Order: sequence, then C-alpha cells, then structure tokens
Amino acid sequence: MLAKNHILIVEDDLVASTTLSAYISKEGYRVTTAPDGETMRAVFARGDVDLILLDISLPDDDGFSLLREIRRQSEVGVIMVTGKAEDVDRIVALELGADDYVVKPFNTRELFARTKNLLRRTAAARLVLKDEPVKRFAGWTLSIPRRALTSPTGKDVRLTRFEFELLATLSRNPGCAMSRDSLIDHTSGRDRAPSDRTIDVLIGRLRRKIETTPNDPRIILTVQGVGYVLVA
Repeated sequence: MLAKNHILIVEDDLVASTTLSAYISKEGYRVTTAPDGETMRAVFARGDVDLILLDISLPDDDGFSLLREIRRQSEVGVIMVTGKAEDVDRIVALELGADDYVVKPFNTRELFARTKNLLRRTAAARLVLKDEPVKRFAGWTLSIPRRALTSPTGKDVRLTRFEFELLATLSRNPGCAMSRDSLIDHTSGRDRAPSDRTIDVLIGRLRRKIETTPNDPRIILTVQGVGYVLVA
C-alpha cells in the first residue's frame, strides 16, 4: 500500500521541512527528515526509502552531488525541491536522473500529488507485463519484467526509471512517430510547461547509450514537427 511508503525529506530549512513532513505524515506515510547530506546518507543506507524529496542547496553538500551518489546505488524516486528556477538547473537535474523538479515556493498539495504519482508509477513499474516481456530492436534487447537493456554484444546497459519508461514506450510502438506530449504522458504523467525539455533531455541520454554516433542517430529518429520514432 502507498500509505506504507517511506519518504525522505532532505531539507535544511527547518520550517519548510517540518511543514512538509507534517503534511505528508498526516496522509499516512512514514516520513524521515535530513538537514544535510551526511544525515541523508545514514538514513538512505538503511535500505527502506521509497522516495526522496531533495533540496539542491544544503550546508555540507549540493543536491546534484547527492543525486549522483543516489543514482550510482539505486533507482529510488527522487524529486528535486529547490529555489533554483533556471532551465539549466532543471535540465541538469533530469540528466543526472531526477524524476521530477519542483521550484520553491511550492504548493504543498501539488508537491504531495506529484509524490503520490511518482510512488504509484514506481509501484506499477514493478509489475510484470506478461503480454510483452521482451522487446527487440536494432540488435538491442529490452526486458520489460527485468527493466533491463542488453546491447547487441550482450552488455547490460543501465537505464534510469524515466529512460526505461521512454524506451519501453517507443519500443511498443516501433515505426510510429510519437509526439512529445504523448511520450511525456507515458513517462511522467505530469503537466508539461511550455519550456519543459524533459523528453528532449531523455532522448539525448538514450541516444548516448544506444547509438553508435549519438549526433547522427539511426535508432531513435527525430520527426520534425511531430516528435520521435524508434526504428526497429
């Protein structure tokens, strides 16, 4: 049940941390707060954290560095919660593997809704899709149940959660040009702001992992005025 999920709030602002923790706890979730990177590491090391709300500016570490550490160990859901509103910070966070990015001051109810949605997607992703266990394209193999990508030479290639969901969506529709709006609906389930380059960033990351020449792609192609298509 979602109500049993453990959410870790990494925030050095005591008022913001306490307010958010109280709201989420009231909804039945288990919440732990960490004012710095050292405390976050200690809590995360216990192995029972389901989602992290991570600030970028912390007294001993920056959130980007902590996100890198997290992604080296786990695919746990991570929502960046920060006062940095620049597009470059949002894109860097997504490139490093963040699942979502929320700018302060935020609406607590909206942030909680995003948290629930991410937890729901995480739980759904664990389900085995019996009717489509394996997808193959251009010599690559994508195992849906294992959430694993294998190269033509047999090498396992690590994917973040969003990368997997995007590639799985494209592989289910080979040869079909899919719009950015359609892809973002399948991968994030959240509203897209006009300047949001989430899908473009994810496509770039996927190309660097599966294309021989990322700048001259042969597997995931851009369809001008539409979106992207996977060439089987």
